[in-house]
Amino acid sequence: MKKRVLLVLLIPFLLFSGNVSVFASEKEGRNWQDEMMYFIMIDRFNNGDQSNDFTVNVNDPRAYHGGDFKGIIDKLDYIQEMGFTTIWLTPVFKNEAKGYHGYWIEDFYDVEEHFGTMDEFKQLVKEAHSRDIKVVLDFVVNHTGYKHPWLGDLEKKDWFHERKDITDWNNQEQVENQQLFGLPDLAQENPETKQYLLDVAKWWITETDIDGYRLDTVRHVPKWFWEEFAAEVKSVKDDFFLLGEVWHNDPRYVADYTKTGIDSVVDYPFYEEATRIFSAPNQSVGRLQAIWKRNTTLYENPYELGNFIDNHDNERFTRKALDKKQNPTPRLKLALSYLFTAPGIPIIYYGTEIAMDGGEDPDNRRLMNFRTDDKLVEYIGKLSKIRKNYPALTRGDFEVLYDRGGMAVFKRTYEGQTMLIAINNTTETQKAEISSEQLEPNMQLKGLLENDLTRGNDEGYSIILEREMTEVYLLEENTGINLMVVYAIAAVFLALIAFFYINKRKHQSPEKS
Repeated sequence: MKKRVLLVLLIPFLLFSGNVSVFASEKEGRNWQDEMMYFIMIDRFNNGDQSNDFTVNVNDPRAYHGGDFKGIIDKLDYIQEMGFTTIWLTPVFKNEAKGYHGYWIEDFYDVEEHFGTMDEFKQLVKEAHSRDIKVVLDFVVNHTGYKHPWLGDLEKKDWFHERKDITDWNNQEQVENQQLFGLPDLAQENPETKQYLLDVAKWWITETDIDGYRLDTVRHVPKWFWEEFAAEVKSVKDDFFLLGEVWHNDPRYVADYTKTGIDSVVDYPFYEEATRIFSAPNQSVGRLQAIWKRNTTLYENPYELGNFIDNHDNERFTRKALDKKQNPTPRLKLALSYLFTAPGIPIIYYGTEIAMDGGEDPDNRRLMNFRTDDKLVEYIGKLSKIRKNYPALTRGDFEVLYDRGGMAVFKRTYEGQTMLIAINNTTETQKAEISSEQLEPNMQLKGLLENDLTRGNDEGYSIILEREMTEVYLLEENTGINLMVVYAIAAVFLALIAFFYINKRKHQSPEKS
């Protein structure tokens, strides 16, 4: 009898389940455009091993602060819980004094002792991989540290260019062959120098099993070298990823470097526009579509571009908002919402998840604080989960349906899945009308971020958002009240009551002699 009762109770739930729209869970294989990247300045992240705290001074912004490989290992679960699938690390190579950031390299084949040992770095890569997190390592081929041992070696005199600083940043010959901030400039045209750099790049891949390089100061190195570099490193490991830093505001100039074999670049033109739009209210969000359209014409795969709102070379997004007398938290939520739902790889600089403040270098490289409000951490976790579960957000097209006075609605579609991203970048509640010509009518928009539900009719949809809010919608079949289902459920419960009543009467009747 218990089995019969259980079956009867399950009937209404089975009826309901047939009315729920479900997108196929199976997705294509994970590509680099599906990644979500967390960028860590090793020294400033987490001190997990105090035994390597040589000359550490947390009160000196240009000294080591104690972050190390062990500290990152200890926080891999924290990174994974936010949904990140890749970590990008500043250079791990042995640096000269005060080279906490990793870019003043003293030995390309050794790790910085402040960060730990080579075995600990290998352990970090292994621990990350066990969590299905990829590791991208910052790699420098343009220069060495100011006091590199090669500078005193007469046999390596031709490994460097003449000691002249760049005076004309629009002169490409100067940009490639003269010194950046006085750093000794390597001469890649020297066959020995070139081979050394290619060999060391391949060695780190085979030795540590890393998954990619973020290439520093790309525009300061000739394109012919990058062509050889890309071919060499990609011969070592399948799907090895090259993400270049081409710090320039001309998108055509930036894009030209991806023709060398570099897979992608961090998108500085996007950064400039996105931080301007989201650091203050009432800016048109729809203008970002122009950047996307331009990128589709400039790049072979614009979906792999690295989108960011914070990094280690520019003042923090929080500072930009504070300078405009804005509360940085809602401003960050809007920017992050766009970052995780727009085409491209979202790159989050450590500390952004706690609205870390910071001005120009080195103030933008403060020590991470893990004892702060975790509302933004939770928000990033929600965004990353949505992005992971809905391929339209990583592979779909990108169309503006509405853009007026700071309120915008974007549509992204991919293989039958349609998503809407509504962003209210204003200080008042806004309403956006989406017509039936823009979106299939008589469906419903299911909110995945704030649990909103908007049902359409013959005319279309009315999307209402409170100030400084974002909602990410899935377009699905309307699951409004279905009278047939209601009648069926009522009939089931009436039958259930009758069943118990009859059964009770049966057991109460006297037995026959």
